[in-house]
Amino acid sequence: MIPSEMTNSGSGRHEGKRERLVRSAADLLYRRGVDSPTLAEIAEDADVPVGNVYYYFKTRDELIEAVIKARADDLRALLGSLDRRQSPQARLKGLARAWASQRDDVTASGCPLGTLSSELNKRDRGLDRRAAVLLSMTADWLEEQFHQLGRSDARDLAMTMLATHQGAALLANTLHDPKILTSQIRHIERWIDTVSADRP
Repeated sequence: MIPSEMTNSGSGRHEGKRERLVRSAADLLYRRGVDSPTLAEIAEDADVPVGNVYYYFKTRDELIEAVIKARADDLRALLGSLDRRQSPQARLKGLARAWASQRDDVTASGCPLGTLSSELNKRDRGLDRRAAVLLSMTADWLEEQFHQLGRSDARDLAMTMLATHQGAALLANTLHDPKILTSQIRHIERWIDTVSADRP
């Protein structure tokens, strides 16, 4: 969902050790699942001695929490860049196209935000509530765009758009078919035009 360097393994080697650990953790957790990569594997991918991991993160959950914060920062940056567009319709379509740009990654590993939230929701450590902010932040931003379009049903429309994307991401990933996501994003763009023209 977020076009971000975070999902490009091997980038940012000029960064500090902590930043590299978070970047590598974000990539490996996304591609392999929250419980799969070991701290040693994350450290190796980040080119950081494994003994240094505990200097920055006392527990695995602290590292996951840092990944959630980094995802939230990336999301804020994306939404902030879209806010510079002139109309809410253009901003909504911009987000849809940002989703489409992640087609290959989503087909391989699911939506970065939805997958992380879903996996952490199976736990009872508080991380699920922190991760839920990622999707609620998106929903709130969508609601504001539909509100600016003059829609009294802005919240419902926001949830419809977000749910359509999340459902398409799940199906594209499960069925290994990127065309599902592409076609649903096109549907979302046409739907935005209809919603923009039809204001109750």
